[in-house]
Amino acid sequence: MDHHQKGLLLTALGVLIISPDVLLLRLISVPPDQLVLWRALLNMLGFWLIVAARHRAAWPAAFRVCGLAGVGCALLFTVGTFGFVLGNHFTRAGNVLVILASTPLIAALLSRLFLHERLPLRTWLAIGVCLCGIGLIVLDDAGEGSLLGNLLALMSAVGLAGNLTLARSKPGIDMSPMLALSGLFTAALTLAWSGHIMLPGPVDLGWLVLLCLVLIPAGFTLIQRGPLYLPSAEVSLLMLLETVLGTLLVWLFLSERPSNQGLLGGAIVLLAMITKSVLDRRPFAAAPVRA
Repeated sequence: MDHHQKGLLLTALGVLIISPDVLLLRLISVPPDQLVLWRALLNMLGFWLIVAARHRAAWPAAFRVCGLAGVGCALLFTVGTFGFVLGNHFTRAGNVLVILASTPLIAALLSRLFLHERLPLRTWLAIGVCLCGIGLIVLDDAGEGSLLGNLLALMSAVGLAGNLTLARSKPGIDMSPMLALSGLFTAALTLAWSGHIMLPGPVDLGWLVLLCLVLIPAGFTLIQRGPLYLPSAEVSLLMLLETVLGTLLVWLFLSERPSNQGLLGGAIVLLAMITKSVLDRRPFAAAPVRA
């Protein structure tokens, strides 16, 4: 298995693990500030447990080797988290998802500007087709919203794309341990914002533990390792599958059937990703080169 295929496998597996995110959030009924706070605290613990299990007694070195770039990744991941949560508060969910669908394009532009990294034409085409598919999925929910909410959603897209691009700028260094630091940043800022912490009910706490202590740390650890092997634009492109898979899970478990337009959009995204995967396995497929 070459590096490109390994990166695709790690990222796709990470996206598959976090795909129940939307479903479980629908089952959790706690105030938004407490949801963000508990999510951050459990994420911090979950990411740290993964680092400790992988590196054992040498786990402090896994943080030190990331350096200032790792701190930057943690800050950008925190920006993405707050932009997503607050964006959903100030504007419609459909607006947020449409704007977040621009993450691969932003990552591609950042990589081209700062890393001088070229992407194959098939990757640009896949980004364009997936943007159309995601747009169809959320078009029914999209509305005017608010300028502030739309700007926050754009902030989230830039934060996520910037995090993956910065991780890509340090070849051979695994930045995934710094997601634990991002959990600390997010928890501290949220606590300063809300001013208190409340214990959720047993059912809500159970869903929070499953999602925030297990699924999100495991999934995003794999996704954050993606830039070791793939351009950041390709990692963010694969993350668009979460929207499709999350919609299907909500349909399956909560009987909320998407519209025919949404189903068509999901089919377009899946077809684009499958086609790109087949082309990537062709003999002519080569890793992106630096200018």
